[in-house]
Order: sequence, then structure tokens, then C-alpha cells
Amino acid sequence: MDKQIQEMSRPDYRRIYNDIIIKKHPDKKEKCQSFLLKKQLSALDIIKLNSLIFDSGDRECIAFNQKNKAYNRSAIQEILEYQIKNKLNNTQLASHFKLSRNTIAKWKKMIMS
Repeated sequence: MDKQIQEMSRPDYRRIYNDIIIKKHPDKKEKCQSFLLKKQLSALDIIKLNSLIFDSGDRECIAFNQKNKAYNRSAIQEILEYQIKNKLNNTQLASHFKLSRNTIAKWKKMIMS
């Protein structure tokens, strides 16, 4: 029952990003179309979609977005699987996802134990 409640409380990112693209960034619709056609977006898909839409090089915007990121257990597992699949060390992974190396190390300890 808890799983059903969690699934229902998860935002519909596909609809949210679709609305943002239509209203604010219609020029980026083609780039993002492959993500928007998916039935359910994974955590990595959301991160990629967000970077496609908003990362324009504005330092203030990037800093604001970084402060407001939150990751659930499945997102953390996806990121750590990405590290294994692409044979990245903690520094490379942190740089790729714009995270702290300490955060990656903390997640590894949390998942391993």
C-alpha cells in the first residue's frame, strides 16, 4: 500500500516539462521530444531533460537549480549504476552530474550497507 501512495505522489514530470517547453522554450521541443514520448521518465531522464532545457550557461540559474535537487533511492541507484556501466571514478561521476564527490561517497556507503 505504501508503494501505491508513493507512486501517486510522484509528480508527472513528462507533463510538467512538456508545459515548460510549450510555454517558454518552444525552440527546444525537437531536442526533448524523445524524452517526452516516454510513458515514465527515469531519474536520469529528468536530469538530462532539465539540462537540455535550462542549462544556458547562466551561473545564477545553475546554482539555484543545484540547491533544489533531491534524489530518491532509485535515482541514487541509477546514478551509481551509470558509474559502473561507464567505468567512472567518483570525481568523474560528480563532475558529470554536478554533484559533490562527498555526496557520491556517502551514497555508496549508504547503498553498500
